[in-house]
Amino acid sequence: MKAWHYALLVFFGGCCYGILSTFVKLAYASGFTMAEVSGSQYLFGTIFIWGLTLFIKKNKISFKQFIKIVVSGIPMGLTGIFYYKSLQTVDASLAIIFLFQFVWIGTVLEWIFYKTKPNKNKLISIVILLVGSVLATGLLVGGSKSISWAGFGWGMLAACSFSAFILVSGAVGNQLHPIFKSALLSTGALCTVMILLPPVFILDSSVFLGLAPYGLLLGFFGVMLPPLLFSIGMPHVGPGLGTILSASELPVAVILSTVVLRENVTLLQWFGVICVLAGIFIGQASFILKKRQVPMINQ
Repeated sequence: MKAWHYALLVFFGGCCYGILSTFVKLAYASGFTMAEVSGSQYLFGTIFIWGLTLFIKKNKISFKQFIKIVVSGIPMGLTGIFYYKSLQTVDASLAIIFLFQFVWIGTVLEWIFYKTKPNKNKLISIVILLVGSVLATGLLVGGSKSISWAGFGWGMLAACSFSAFILVSGAVGNQLHPIFKSALLSTGALCTVMILLPPVFILDSSVFLGLAPYGLLLGFFGVMLPPLLFSIGMPHVGPGLGTILSASELPVAVILSTVVLRENVTLLQWFGVICVLAGIFIGQASFILKKRQVPMINQ
């Protein structure tokens, strides 16, 4: 495969995450609850990804390592719960903006736990991202009246838990095949969701059958496919460019919320979305340039 093929896979992985909020909103409109939607996603998604492990060579790990990786999936499950709670009270185009605050929250967590002080580019990117987020929420044009502060709170909790998931998952099981590792993390996420939101929908056949199409779609696009695409593409594009490409989640979520859900997104809000993407790009620019300069130095 050529370099741009791998980049395209990472881009599509981000797009997969971007369509989730629209499916969730449609499921809510059909009368299903957050517990049912979230539970079915992780149930079907975990089954899907364990199915993929049948076709790979799995590493041997100790029981201690197994538990450690599964436990690391807890923030993944919490992210789904918090994000879908946010979607109950705010538009999909707003919920995704709140979730994207994980970019600067992750920087803060790295500073706290790894003593990695953000450089000038990252600080500039955070300022741009925050300004873009304010614009994207519509606060400057009276949009605050339509914003549920409960939805904002759940969205920020989702951003925090997602940042924690990125931090934790990147520190465990790196010697494992990416699909096997994803299966273990998904198992931890599934257990978290099932404990906090008991899957009573499984006992009601009519509810389960009606919910199945949404669960299958959310499980496929939210749990199984992105890790597969990222595991193939990320090693070839690197984390810097990978972060930028996977940010395709944001415009896809906003576009679908406008086209499918008929949510009103103003030009000022679109400018805010562009600012958020620009902030991410600036934050990763130094990493990408540094990586490209390495071959030139070696020559």
